[in-house]
Amino acid sequence: MWKTRLIALGLLALGALIGWYVIDSELTGSRPFRLGLDLSGGTQLVYKADLSEVDSAQTSDAMASLRDTIERRVNLFGVAEPIVQTEKGGALAGESQERLIVELPGVTDTEAAIAMIGQTPSLEFRLLKVDAASPPEGTPLEQIKDLFEPAAVTGKHVDKAQLQFGNGGGGLSNEAVVVLDFNADGKQLFADLTRDNIGRPFGIFLDGVLISIPVIREAIPDGTAVISGNFTPDSARELVRNLNFGALPVPIELLTTETVGGTLGGKAVENGLLAGLGGVAAVIVFMILWYRLPGFVASLALLVYVLLSLAVFKLIPVTLTAAGIAAFILSIGMAVDANVLIFERMKEEMKKGKNSHDAIKDGFARAWLSIRDSNISSIITAIILFWFGTSLVKGFALVFGLGVIISMITAISVSRTLLLALGVSTESKIGRFFLSSGINI
Repeated sequence: MWKTRLIALGLLALGALIGWYVIDSELTGSRPFRLGLDLSGGTQLVYKADLSEVDSAQTSDAMASLRDTIERRVNLFGVAEPIVQTEKGGALAGESQERLIVELPGVTDTEAAIAMIGQTPSLEFRLLKVDAASPPEGTPLEQIKDLFEPAAVTGKHVDKAQLQFGNGGGGLSNEAVVVLDFNADGKQLFADLTRDNIGRPFGIFLDGVLISIPVIREAIPDGTAVISGNFTPDSARELVRNLNFGALPVPIELLTTETVGGTLGGKAVENGLLAGLGGVAAVIVFMILWYRLPGFVASLALLVYVLLSLAVFKLIPVTLTAAGIAAFILSIGMAVDANVLIFERMKEEMKKGKNSHDAIKDGFARAWLSIRDSNISSIITAIILFWFGTSLVKGFALVFGLGVIISMITAISVSRTLLLALGVSTESKIGRFFLSSGINI
């Protein structure tokens, strides 16, 4: 008995420690909750990727590279917890769209957010077609593109860029040029391109605009390229900065923007918090009034569940959205549902004449199979929703799945240990009262 009571005290102490961590980390800001755009306020930008020049087999790689590039860029701008993800849009005019979704919490200036993404250049190296002549000045952009082959090397192959002053081929010793160092894949592609096409011109396109047409004089195996385009020092410096921030592997087009004000997000947090506290309080009152001592024990286990869940949300960390808060409140109800099953089984065992100790153990054992099967089916549902759902559904599924797992642990371990530690006997009238439920004594 004393061993069980020491374990129970340890569980309560652990719950108190977790509660202190949750509150202290929030007050000090050492590890605050990560809030989604709908709660924290900010801007969401939805872009369409132009994959017309990309082989269909390369679509996934191109979109992954685009996502990584944009994520690096918004991180460099100091945006707190940006979310950058890709998704396949609905069919439009018979064609599906590959979309890029950028969420910028705290950024409510839409124009600034668009500029933040749009400043990243799209860089392409294209060979001039064999039967084509170099385009004269004033040639329309679309006609210029038709003279060149699809991009052989793009911005995704650039490792870093640097500004240098030297002879860029125009005879000016102090001309500003941009020197590119390619990554491993880009180095091999550029080496093959220059080795196999000596004597051919190739165009360097920046944001779809032809800025230079150098001629390949020799193979360049070292993975370095020089861009010259009559740059001023300032324009060359800006290009280097933007390329280092991440050149886009494919062009993108802005489709929609959505801005959530900080006030609206704060109101959603407040409403969600009130709903959560109200729900927990109502459940605790009902459990104590109906199930008495077991209900009180279940309420303690429920508080441990809430604190443990909040700590897990901070440590993973989980991005909380309005849908996530709804899933958390739903999982609270499921946590109580497990205790209800257990207490009803306990009542059945006590009606058979068993003492409180045996009734508690056998009640938990009989209820476990139902709790296990119910929770496993819920976890499978959460996994399916997370795997196939959109970003909004994923947030709901993750919080719900974690909640079900944690509630299963607390309902079985915490409630059972605390009830056994109390050692209330059914031989006395007061003991039977506290272990009974409803209007039964």
